[in-house]
Amino acid sequence: MNDTLQKSPMEELLEIMRRLRAPGGCPWDREQTLDTLKPFLIEECYETIDALDSGDPARHEEELGDILLQVVFQAQLRTEAGQFGFDDVVRRLCGKLIRRHPHVFAESQVADSADVLRNWEKIKAVEKQGERKSAVDGVPRHLPALMKAHQVQTRAARVGFDWSAMHDVLAKIDEELAEVKAALASGNREHVAEEIGDLLFSVVNLSRFQKLQAEELLTATVTKFVRRFHAVERRLQDRSRRLEDCSLAEMDAEWNAVKAQERESRR
Repeated sequence: MNDTLQKSPMEELLEIMRRLRAPGGCPWDREQTLDTLKPFLIEECYETIDALDSGDPARHEEELGDILLQVVFQAQLRTEAGQFGFDDVVRRLCGKLIRRHPHVFAESQVADSADVLRNWEKIKAVEKQGERKSAVDGVPRHLPALMKAHQVQTRAARVGFDWSAMHDVLAKIDEELAEVKAALASGNREHVAEEIGDLLFSVVNLSRFQKLQAEELLTATVTKFVRRFHAVERRLQDRSRRLEDCSLAEMDAEWNAVKAQERESRR
């Protein structure tokens, strides 16, 4: 066959998706809707992050393909509804990238990446006029809470609603912690819940001020906890002991031993 007549990988993927959805195609694929695909899209995004963290290029390649499948699948559903197709998605993205990079595709000048971000936000604000009534609108509803807090704070900061110095951020955390203690003393569970939420929001501010992502920091801490807990379980098993049979003091002693081992291994 003449190579010029062969389909590109993208054309082949789109054709496969059309066949899966066509009469006589896959029963499961034909049953799917935009609503039923939502959890798969979320799951694939998190699996891609896991692949990135693993450092395995082959795993990353596979997970990027799974995300692309979700894009192609949803675009096919919109095509069937006569609303838009995959090519429309690509054209819209190309237009957005060109429009938001005038320093590359037009005559605009920028000094550094900070200038790029400022211009990006200005152009985006013009594009979204009429869609967003507030500076903090537009944060995705399904973002994890720590990421959502970071995004809301960042958007407020862009219009000047932000702390001016680190000591102000730390003072706010102290204030919120005192309010949590007062709420606990009151015995009012609704008040306690509200004040703990305020404390968490303030801690996100601290990570943001340090140019860190609270979501990633907490994920790393959870991973560290799980790793140490597994080590405690192994140490106890080596002594034919079970967690259920140990006192808290004994488990604490093993936990501290694991921490000491980790510190020693880093030297």
